[in-house]
Formats: sequence, structure tokens, C-alpha cells
Amino acid sequence: MVAHARQLDTQHPLLLPRKLEIVPVPLPPPPPPRPLLPSLPPALAAKLTSGAELVRSLARQRREEVIPTTFAAVDALLGGGLARGKVTELAGRGARWSMVVATLAAATSMGEAAALVDVGDHLDPQLAEAAGVDLRRLLWVRPKTLKDAVTAAEMLGATGFQFVVLDAGLPPLRGRRLPDAAWVRLARTCETHGCTLLVSSPYALTGTTSEAMLLAHRVRPRWLGSGKSPRVLAGLEMMVRLEKHRRIRPGQSVKVFLAEWSAVVSTAGPAASRRGDAETASHQPARTPALRVAR
Repeated sequence: MVAHARQLDTQHPLLLPRKLEIVPVPLPPPPPPRPLLPSLPPALAAKLTSGAELVRSLARQRREEVIPTTFAAVDALLGGGLARGKVTELAGRGARWSMVVATLAAATSMGEAAALVDVGDHLDPQLAEAAGVDLRRLLWVRPKTLKDAVTAAEMLGATGFQFVVLDAGLPPLRGRRLPDAAWVRLARTCETHGCTLLVSSPYALTGTTSEAMLLAHRVRPRWLGSGKSPRVLAGLEMMVRLEKHRRIRPGQSVKVFLAEWSAVVSTAGPAASRRGDAETASHQPARTPALRVAR
């Protein structure tokens, strides 16, 4: 029986499936793309553009735009406002915080995604919202030291925020003074990603890396009334000087007036509207006393 089974195995081998071999078949090369614009009528081809040209045009147009500070005199000093992709520094002991809040309100009202790197933890969300800041478009970062603040600003600029404010707070500043290489790296990040950076500090920090630098002098009160009658605080005024700019001749100074809302409405109101006084109808970033906003 064993011999008979072996004989059957040799006579009738099992039919095993063969392995399929895949033979690549070369495909013919695709035909070269034909340019569309030359084949169109000249009148129609002049109105069309390629996708790459459109992207470059939009990027160039966006970089030419500026973010206004809403202070007309300060915007005139800067050539229209804060330049895109550049670093602008605001230094001094004037009402820097009022300008920061007003610029944040202007940026968020334009639809920009803004970030505030607040070293001194001075932001009051209720006052900021009353000043016109859209809190839904604002990221509030509260680092402990200036080094952490610069690192956070660099990360925010690289991740797509189009407007970043770095407020160093009041002196003495927290942490050591940073080397120039840190500010150079931050400026390059802003230029690469088109981020507008406003640095607010009690004294100059950015050095040669900033596009422009403004110096805010101490504020002075302005009173309404004369003689022996009681006087009412109308607001605060300060001098802002253009210390440095790469495209505009520096050395110009302007006077900025921060009106106290209730004083302007109750005391100067209708008369000021009839006079058309440029200083009385000055910038009013919020329906909040400027003393609460300025520092």
C-alpha cells in the first residue's frame, strides 16, 4: 500500500498555484503642457495672471499696508503707521500704555490676529474692551522675564500672528538685559513672516534692529477753566519725538493729547464742536478717563 501511494504521488503531482510575476509596462511620457496665455486673444490674456504671480502680488500688497496707531500725529511721524514685517519701538516715560491699547483696538478692528506679551501684567480686559479691543482676536501672554517675553514674541510671529505687542512694563525691568543677537533674531522672524511688532519699554532696547523708534516724554495735565473758578481736568498731553527711522528723517516732534472723556463731554462739549479745535477734538481711544489708561 505504501508503494502504491508513492507511485500515485509521482504519477499525479499536486497542482500548486504559481507565483504571479508583475512585469512593469513603461508608459509613454506625458505631452508637454501648452501655455494657455499665448493661445488666448491679447485682450483677454492681458486680464489674466498666473497663481504664482497672484500670490506674490498679494504678499507685496500686504507688506505695503500699515497698522495705524489711531493717533493721527504719531501716524504722520511714522509715514502712515506701523510698517508690516518691521519692529517699531516706543520708549520713554509717557503714556505708552494708551498708545498700546489704541493700536491693539485698531489692529483687532481690522480683523488681525493680535497678541500682547505683557511682562508687567498691566492689561485690564474690561478697559481694553471699552477702548475698542476685540478680545476674541487677542492673545494675552504674561511672561515673567524679558527673556521669556522675547522668546514668546518670536514664537508668536513665526506661528502666524500679524500683530504682536511686547510691553516691557515699568522700570526696573525683570531679568537681565538681552544681547543684541536676540533682537536681531526677533527682527528677522518678523520680516520673514510679515509680522508687525511694537515694543513698548521705558528705555531703548532694540538698538539697530528696529525700523523706527519713538520717544514719549512725560505727560502733563491740561485743565479747563481760568481765574478763581474751579478747574476741571481735560486730559493729558505729551510730546512724542521720532528718534530714528530708516526711511524718514528723524528729529520731528508732535504733541499728543489724551482727552478725559467726561470732562470733554460735560465742559467742552458743544462749544468745542463749534470751534473745531484740533486739540479739543483729539484722540479719544476709549470712553474711559485717560488717567486710568495712561501710564
